[in-house]
Amino acid sequence: MAFSKSQIPFTAQHYLVCGTEDCEENCQFYCNDCHQPMCEQCRDEHQKSPDTKNHEVVPYQQRKRQLPEVKCQIHVNRYLDMLCEQCQVPVCSKCAIKDHGRHIFIDLETVYAEKCAICLNEINKIEEYFLPTSQDLLKSTKTDSTEIKKIMESIRTSMRAEAESLKSMVDAVTSDNIKQLNEQEKSLLQLLNSQDKKYNDYISYLNELVKKCHGYLSSKNLQILMSEITKNLKIDPIPETTRPVPPVFTAGQYSKEDVTKLLGRVTVPDTKPEIREIKPMETVSTQLKYTGKQKKQDREKSDMKLTLSLSSSITEVREYKVPGVINVYHISLGKSGRHWASDYIGNLVQADLQGNQLQKIQTSGGCEGYHTVTQVGDLIFTDKEKKIINRITLDNIITEFIKTGDWKPFSIYSSHINGDILVGMIKDEELAKVTRYNKTGEEIQNIERDNKGQGLYSYPLYITENINGDICVSDLNKGAVVVVNKSGQYRFSYTGQGSKFYPFGICTDLLSHIIVCGGISFTVDILDQNGQFLSLLLTQQQGMIAIAPRGLCVDDENNLHVGKYTRDTVSVYKYLQ
Repeated sequence: MAFSKSQIPFTAQHYLVCGTEDCEENCQFYCNDCHQPMCEQCRDEHQKSPDTKNHEVVPYQQRKRQLPEVKCQIHVNRYLDMLCEQCQVPVCSKCAIKDHGRHIFIDLETVYAEKCAICLNEINKIEEYFLPTSQDLLKSTKTDSTEIKKIMESIRTSMRAEAESLKSMVDAVTSDNIKQLNEQEKSLLQLLNSQDKKYNDYISYLNELVKKCHGYLSSKNLQILMSEITKNLKIDPIPETTRPVPPVFTAGQYSKEDVTKLLGRVTVPDTKPEIREIKPMETVSTQLKYTGKQKKQDREKSDMKLTLSLSSSITEVREYKVPGVINVYHISLGKSGRHWASDYIGNLVQADLQGNQLQKIQTSGGCEGYHTVTQVGDLIFTDKEKKIINRITLDNIITEFIKTGDWKPFSIYSSHINGDILVGMIKDEELAKVTRYNKTGEEIQNIERDNKGQGLYSYPLYITENINGDICVSDLNKGAVVVVNKSGQYRFSYTGQGSKFYPFGICTDLLSHIIVCGGISFTVDILDQNGQFLSLLLTQQQGMIAIAPRGLCVDDENNLHVGKYTRDTVSVYKYLQ
């Protein structure tokens, strides 16, 4: 996944290299006395040497910061190495004698380490709370911005609709008025046309009468003239007509306010803006306390690692039943002795070590490692049919956590190192990959091919992580355990000790061992972190054919839990001494 320069965290760095001369292995430890980073092998040699065996060697993250060499401004040949408790100023040994008589002095390196711890704690607060919370609020403002744009566009659409509606109404009223006016015009014109005819007829009558009178005047017959004039010379009166009354248009009386009432107006509600919710700091405080507790547990584990070794024999210490499943294909250990187990038909059951069923879920899972418990105790499990990853919180609320797009999520594992989530996925039954998500569900890495461009995986059935960050996958189709480092670079493949190796359940332990079920070989194999075969922990001769081991995990007491294909029980073995 590519990052822009502004997105790269300021704590990001190249992987640490051992500080021992000519050693280029990854640094895992730190000598507080020598102030030197070192790998595991150099650490062991360092603690065996008579000169350095009493040195304090700790995991690199718990190192004591080396005091910077700062010369005294007064005594230029001396370095500041003490803190005057009364004056609260760094001093050299000469300053202590000359200017700070009877004062109490503290080792400056110790104070420096404490201040660095405080600084790191502040960095942790910023990275764990202030930055994520601010980024969430930034996302919230962007979401609100998008929502505001949608609301504004909706209002604009409504305004246009109101205006169009009013325009249609105006057009309809205008059309009616014009139609009415046209009818009135037609009626008035018909009236005027009839009056035209009446006057034309009367004018024709007058013209005929004038002609007749002229005829009388030209006649020689006086008797006819006298009698006709007396009898016929009478003019009809002029016909009466009426003047039409035209219609009058009265313009509408309206104001801008009247139009606003018709079209509506935009108003801002008299409501106080809602303050964005900020997660309380207590959540982070709890996380910081947990981190501190985790560091203590890490130190205890580191101390334990120095004394543990692989035992020459394996001993079954107990057996417990998982009610509600047919067999045990996968186990996820939780807190307080509770565990989750699943069978090949999708039953996912939470139970305690006394065999009491606490809850049961029907899933789309089968004979794969499709569930895991996170650092905070939540269960997450895949749904390969819906292509999602679900989460069950400690208060038993199930939520949709991650969508995997076109990829079917099969195997899943929550890192004990940093809380990242590793998911083995398949697409179109041909492509396979491992995707890394951070604890919030953001995709941060995809591992699909080696440096030659060849596909690393075919069917990632189970997945786990070693304490050195290696990602270990049981790939059923490849018949191998495929291991890459935390950067996704191919390291090695393990293909079993016999001719047929079909790996199922896989886990790692405090000593970086890789433990895997051999499938139809009915064995449990153990390798070192470099893929070197060490031994068969469980074999056919120990009754593994009847048990057919499938699910594996190691608990906090370094016991190996083995789920069985033939029974609804789990056997617990002691294999370290």
